[in-house]
Amino acid sequence: MRPTGKTLRRLLLAGAVTTSLGALALGGLVALDRAFPPPLAEKLTVSAEVLDRDGQLLRAYATPSGHWRLGTDLDQVDPQLVKMLVAYEDKRFWDHEGIDVLALGRAAWQFLSNGRIVSGGSTLSMQLARLIEPRESRSFSSKLKQLARALQIERRLSKQEILERYLTLAPYGGNLEGARAAALAYFGKEPKRLTVSEAALLVALPQLPERRRPDRNPVNAQAARDRVLERMVTAGLLGENEAARASLEMATATRLALPQLAPHASDTALRNQPSLVSHQLTLRRNVQEGLEVVAREAATRLGPKISVALVLADAMTGEILGEVGSANFFDASRSGWIDMTRTVRSPGSTLKPFIYGLAFEQGLVAQETMIEDRPADFGGYRPKNFDMSYQGDVSVRQALQLSLNVPAIRLLDAVGPQRLTARFRQAGVTPQLPPNEVPGLAIGLGGVGVTLRDLVQLYTGLANGGRAKILRDGAEATVPAPLANGTILEEQAAWQIADILAGVKPPEGAAKRTIAYKTGTSYGYRDAWSIGYDGRYVLGVWAGRPDAGAVPGLSGYVSAAPILFEGFVRSGLPSMPLPRPPAGTLRTARADLPVTLGRFSTATELPAVATAITEPAPQIVFPPDGARVELGAATSAASPLVLKLQGGRAPFRWLANGKPLAALARRREATWQPDGAGFSTLTVIDAAGRAASVRVFVE
Repeated sequence: MRPTGKTLRRLLLAGAVTTSLGALALGGLVALDRAFPPPLAEKLTVSAEVLDRDGQLLRAYATPSGHWRLGTDLDQVDPQLVKMLVAYEDKRFWDHEGIDVLALGRAAWQFLSNGRIVSGGSTLSMQLARLIEPRESRSFSSKLKQLARALQIERRLSKQEILERYLTLAPYGGNLEGARAAALAYFGKEPKRLTVSEAALLVALPQLPERRRPDRNPVNAQAARDRVLERMVTAGLLGENEAARASLEMATATRLALPQLAPHASDTALRNQPSLVSHQLTLRRNVQEGLEVVAREAATRLGPKISVALVLADAMTGEILGEVGSANFFDASRSGWIDMTRTVRSPGSTLKPFIYGLAFEQGLVAQETMIEDRPADFGGYRPKNFDMSYQGDVSVRQALQLSLNVPAIRLLDAVGPQRLTARFRQAGVTPQLPPNEVPGLAIGLGGVGVTLRDLVQLYTGLANGGRAKILRDGAEATVPAPLANGTILEEQAAWQIADILAGVKPPEGAAKRTIAYKTGTSYGYRDAWSIGYDGRYVLGVWAGRPDAGAVPGLSGYVSAAPILFEGFVRSGLPSMPLPRPPAGTLRTARADLPVTLGRFSTATELPAVATAITEPAPQIVFPPDGARVELGAATSAASPLVLKLQGGRAPFRWLANGKPLAALARRREATWQPDGAGFSTLTVIDAAGRAASVRVFVE
């Protein structure tokens, strides 16, 4: 029977009304959704993290609420954990829109049949809703709100984002939230690679985190884990044998501390950039771990109230690979909160290599040049050796290796304290002097203030062919600008120093490792230093009391040098050979030295002959200091450079970059054939031992 026109109109009208009501209902739901959105923060509040250069966690900080909640991305989690989580909690997770109707129906039927909850019907989206908006009670209205929130969440987040938020917020006992914090606390590792047993335990914990905490209730934790394993066998994710093997593992009975490495650098990074959640430093985690163990053990050996600081840097880049500000950050008896890598102290004898380097550079000495170690008076300044004894005549090599004070001051008097401090500034380090005081001879023996980082930065120049690098660890607010020049010594002089320091006897019992190193002890036994380097890495060590108190018996060689060698070994870094001598560099035997380099002396030290000297000191008049000379050095037909001087007593010895030119000459004019373009230092020494130098750039 065909419907009449009147009936058809009624059907059409009813359909239109129904459609309108549906549209109104849908519009109402959309309006409600917009009016009452779920409290989904654009970014979760998570623990600030400090990472090493490879992205490994060095240190984490609790959230303002006191929770350990580390941001978690799916690529940071073992895929097996995700599969087990979905299979156990929400097997139709990838298909539903926030509510699993079948699971809810099954849960309701089981409740009616048994009078109690047998299994839940909550999806992961519903559980996330409960995590971001905790319910006050388990009422029916609360459940309805959770269902609505799950639908809203699914409209706003992808399935991957829902999983990531769940794995970041899920409770794991105590103040642990999220899979990463739980894996680090219970297993001591990131959740990237988990055993089957570990993954199953992380799936089981969030349902009843306090009752199943493996550190407090290992029996409950193990039983819950085994139920997850059984479900995985049923779901086909695990074989029975694999699940059985996993169930044999004991649930951990301790909770580990989260990584607490590099506390001083980490705190600095957070202070400089508090808005960042993740801070990446230049450190290497394995290097940092090794150095912190070395510092802690060394401080214990040295005694109470003593702290130890270390800085290890790549001399080629200036990047710090490990830095320890104190022996133990949390040890109040050692003032562990003070970062001794940045504290200004007296450097003792650690600046002596740069004095000798300038003397090599100016052609004043060679390694086998003899120099006096006897009491001397330098205008009222009377330096004494550390052991209050004197060696008499020694070679320059021996004087530096034995760290004799008087020879170092003799050379500093010759090269000039101002020139030394100017080179320090060129290397990016400004030593601290008392107000209104100019650099004097005392800076050669520690009469100046520097930090451990300053010393390591200076020594990068020795390890890097004479060119220092600005140190950086990534904690800086801005990346420091590179040095405009950075030259602290010429390459040949830097090699001479490395060759001498590599011959210093290692401390007794030290591991065999080829390094050039220098020790130092400040006045009053307050600071012990040791700085060493190989062909790539520089390591600096400081030991002492942070309050600058005296420590009887503390010394660089006895106290700090063993830490230096142990630090190199524990760092795990490969030993890099020291550089080969650059072209034109000589280590001449004493018998082959020219007369003017046989013994170091100044005009004021010469006996009767010196008083008879009437000629003015020698002065190079051409080329002038700092000149750029075009000789066609890049071609095979490079021209020689004519050298001219005034004053001085014949005969004269000319040196280019520390290498003698021809034989002694009585004329005040000579020629020099450069072996390439670049900076060179030309020096002339007269018969009275007086010298003059200029630095030129050959093109």
